[in-house]
This record gives sequence, C-alpha cells and structure tokens, in this order.
Amino acid sequence: MADPATEPSTSDRGLLGALGDRMSGAVSQVAAAGALIVVFVVLSIIAPSFLTADNLFNLGSQTSVNAVMAVGVTLVIITGGIDLSVGSVAALSGVIGVLLMAEYGFNPLIGILGGIAVGAVAGLVNGLLVSVVGLPPFIATLGMLSVGRGLVLIATGAVAVFGAPESFRLLGQGVINAIPIPVVLIAVVAVLGHLVLTRTRLGRYAYVMGSNMEAARLSGVPVKRYTTLVYVLSGALAGLGGMIAASRINSGQPNFGEGLELDVIAAVVIGGASLFGGRGTVLGSLIGAFLVAVIRNGAVQLNIGTFYQNVLIGVIIWLAVWWDRYQRRKLGGDTA
Repeated sequence: MADPATEPSTSDRGLLGALGDRMSGAVSQVAAAGALIVVFVVLSIIAPSFLTADNLFNLGSQTSVNAVMAVGVTLVIITGGIDLSVGSVAALSGVIGVLLMAEYGFNPLIGILGGIAVGAVAGLVNGLLVSVVGLPPFIATLGMLSVGRGLVLIATGAVAVFGAPESFRLLGQGVINAIPIPVVLIAVVAVLGHLVLTRTRLGRYAYVMGSNMEAARLSGVPVKRYTTLVYVLSGALAGLGGMIAASRINSGQPNFGEGLELDVIAAVVIGGASLFGGRGTVLGSLIGAFLVAVIRNGAVQLNIGTFYQNVLIGVIIWLAVWWDRYQRRKLGGDTA
C-alpha cells in the first residue's frame, strides 16, 4: 500500500498538470517554428520564384486572413470549444460589407465595420447556443457553418458582388512604409490577442474553463458570459478576415472561405493549442498560420494542385493532434 506521505497532494497534481501543459505547449511551438524554418529554406532552394519580392508580399497578405482568424479561434479552443463556422462567417461578412458599400453607398470604413459586426453577431449566436442552449460547440458551429453559407447565397444570389470604392482596396493591398497593411493588421491583432490572454480576466478565465469547466463554474467563474464572449471575438475576427479577403480582390465572393476553417484550426493546433482545452498561445497560432500559408504557397509554386494540398493539411492536423496527446501523456497532462 502506498505511503500517503509520499503521494502528491491534489494541489501538487494540479501544479504538475499545469506545468506539463506549459512544457507540452512550448515543445509544440518550438517544433512548429523549426518546421516553418525548414519548409521555408527548402522551398527557397527548390522553387526559384518563392523568394521573390512579389511572392513574399503576396505571402504576407495571404497569411493575414488565416492569422487574424486564428487568434479568435485560439481563444475558443483554449476554453475547450471549437469554431467550425469561421470560413462561412468570413464569407458572409465579406459580401455584406461589400454590399453596404456597393448597393447602399456607405464609405469603406462603415462597410468594414459592418462586416466585422456581422461576424460578431454570428459569434454571439454561436456563443448563446453553446452557453445558454447547451449545444456542444461542434454542433452549434457546424450549424452556423451551414446557416452562414446559405445566407451568403441568399444575399448574393450566388453571384459575386462588385462596385466597392477603389479606396477599399487599401485594407488588403495597401502598404505603410513598404509593409503590407494586412501584415500590420496581423501584428496589431496578435498584440491585442496576447494582451487579452495574459493581462485580462477573460484570458485567465479562458485557461481555467478549458482546464476544468466544472471546477471553473464551482469557483465562481461566470462561465456562460465568458464562453459567449470568446465566440463573439472569434466571429468578429472572422469578419475582419473576410473583409481583408474581400478587399484584396475588391469584391464579395460567395464561394470564399470554403474549407478555410480547416486551415485556421490546423494553424492553431500546429502552434501548440490543445483541442482538449486549457492550452494555447497567440504566438504559437501565428507560427502555425505562417506554416500553413508557406506550405500552400510553396505547393502553388511547385504546381501541386489544391486537392493534394487539402490532403496534406488533413494529415498535418492528424499529426498535430497525435503529438498533442503524446505530449500530454508523456508530461503528465493526460493519463487516458
């Protein structure tokens, strides 16, 4: 029979589990950063056009959509949830924002804010379905994926929306001192997201809820309120991503964002967030977003078709989740 004096206390086990989670997340981030460097170097060697200024400019702009959305999804996944609707919400936000400018004459700022607001409302619906109605996050956001896509087709008649002012292009194509505005937006959103996670009550509660939702509830955390809030933020950032994408081609495309949720979730998981909740960082998600973007960009440079790219991203998700489970078991975060 084990000596009780030698057995770790409940608080010690909790501390060891938290330490294991931190170590696991750090290892995943380092692995993702290493993979990004390796892939970047290899593509620079085998794809001559990869390192051109034009391609790197496009790479930064392309990454901005996934990276901005990944920050919001990181918050959701840390709480133990999932948001499968971000692709459809981004498409809906993009077409509504362009419609506000093209059909109703609003200036680009109002159009952009309108698109973000559409995303926030979709996130609010997701949050209420999860926190108040009690639907599993998978089901709630899967339903929103379908609702959002249907609303896009209803609003546009399945036809692209044109007619936005030329100044709208600045959001997705403009530069500030030779730095693409989408890259500046990545930095701004990343800094704000990091501050939210590390300096606010929302961030602290998100980690607590993801680690043990019932314990968080019993300790007085207003779980419903903060669960709803993280989905609102995820939806709003999906809306911003949709507006950036629409700005890059100065139109609202009804088929935009199909399958985009997989790239965003892959980026977050590759960056060290756990689909089981309680772990994740903005920096890790950005590394993951750039890795996914570099892989897709490099595949285009090497004339590898989209179908094969999708297979590769799916395999990467498998490996990332397996790695997460392996690290949790090895470092004491998961005994299952």
